[in-house]
Amino acid sequence: MAQTKSFYLTTPIYYVNDAPHIGHAYTTVAADVLTRWHRQRQESVWFLTGTDEHGQKVMNTAEANGVTPQEWADRLVESAWKPVLETLDARNDDFIRTTQERHVDRVQSFIQRLFDAGEIYEGKYEGYYCVGCEEFKLEGEVLDGEGDYAGQKVCPIHSRPVEWLEEDNYFFRMSAYTDRLLALYEEHPEFVQPASARNEVISFVKSGMKDLSISRNTFDWGIPIPWDSSHVLYVWFDALLNYATAVGLGDTEGEGAERFAQVWPPNVHLVGKDILRFHAVIWPAMLMAAGLPLPTTVFAHGWLLVGGEKMSKSKLTGIAPSQIIDHFGSDAFRYYFMRAISFGSDGSFSWEDMSARYAGDLANGLGNLASRVAAMVGKYFGGVLPEAGEPTQLETDLAAVAAKATADADAAIDRIAPHEAISAIWTLVDAANHYITDTEPWKVAKDESQTGQGGRLATILVTAAEALRSLAVLLHPVIPQATERLWESLGAEERLGALDAQPVSGAGTFGVLAAGTTITKGAVLFPRLEDPEV
Repeated sequence: MAQTKSFYLTTPIYYVNDAPHIGHAYTTVAADVLTRWHRQRQESVWFLTGTDEHGQKVMNTAEANGVTPQEWADRLVESAWKPVLETLDARNDDFIRTTQERHVDRVQSFIQRLFDAGEIYEGKYEGYYCVGCEEFKLEGEVLDGEGDYAGQKVCPIHSRPVEWLEEDNYFFRMSAYTDRLLALYEEHPEFVQPASARNEVISFVKSGMKDLSISRNTFDWGIPIPWDSSHVLYVWFDALLNYATAVGLGDTEGEGAERFAQVWPPNVHLVGKDILRFHAVIWPAMLMAAGLPLPTTVFAHGWLLVGGEKMSKSKLTGIAPSQIIDHFGSDAFRYYFMRAISFGSDGSFSWEDMSARYAGDLANGLGNLASRVAAMVGKYFGGVLPEAGEPTQLETDLAAVAAKATADADAAIDRIAPHEAISAIWTLVDAANHYITDTEPWKVAKDESQTGQGGRLATILVTAAEALRSLAVLLHPVIPQATERLWESLGAEERLGALDAQPVSGAGTFGVLAAGTTITKGAVLFPRLEDPEV
């Protein structure tokens, strides 16, 4: 029987020249939220992340620390990059390293095929190179230096001098793909998102494509060119191929061939906007040259800004995820960055804004709702969910909010707009809190004629519990730890099964929790916190 096509999503693979900061974590959390949502659509999902370990930048960092590049990469991967996935509660399916044999062998086979097909030739490169970007720069892409760098050309991203290179290198005939790339962007506007990113890419390609230097011969930390071992492969040509090598590129049999058939091509590449051109220009040209199907979407999100500057270790604006998570917890971290910033635009981070959102949205909004409902079921019905009576317009209206929140959030996920998905879901949090305020169950409880099974009090509390069930399912991709606790509080696992197996499609329908289910008031989902010291 044919395998179901997977929803295949990737993060960029991250440089191991330093430990991860929240800019890296932002991309990873977005990827995790999207793939968790697709899993709860009951889809087959493959989520890839990993590390980019070759290139001059990594080599220079290793030398500065007195170790070999491989030793440096091994140390950083095991001590920082893999642990941060656990810190963030990311459920990736694979972790690719560009120094792994499975990657190196498949990359060499790929470029050998391009060379044999005449897509690669030998030539001379003269131009600027930014080690920080690991990118060949055009004349118009560098700035005149000022102050200590007066008289030099500097990278606009790193604000540091670029190098002038004169090397005999191998080149990829990228200019030959200009027309095909422009046709791709026109015929498939979904290929580059958001629209502002697509416009940037089209403008760049129309300005004139040059062939790409794909080798370096002044250092040896990289994948050797198979037909000329005096050269190593340009780090970006190496790194981009991870998306294919990790799932069996070129394998004709065995697990690799099966995986490639199941997942290729990728549905979504999530990237920061600073590496958009590599993914939206060079990458599709490489795949066209190899005759491989193209990814569906390259989505370029914005930068995280601190003090108005892009998150960066080199500018001392890098903040480790643990600095935030140790105080607020991973759920709050995930919620904040997915809700507070429009995905695709730049966004600023501040401790004060995160504290305000934690207290307002999570502690007072969702957390207080869950505590109140469980406490009232405990107080008025001995912790056992009663039998609801006939709904009034108030109950029907709340159920309608849940249905609309589910549909709107699902549509937002397809737009790769997690901030809009969470905003849609939060309409149910707000509506459920208003419902409790409007129905005043504590007053209804004083009328004995309305407190029995099937009475008004039972209807109110069952409806509120159903709203919480819906929220547990809808928010599970975003705040998995809190929603697991909420699911347990609702006694739902015994009756309905594991939370991560609940289909999103059923989240907006009320009447699922069975009468007789035990409701417990567990620990507070989001305890109140003292403001962090900054």
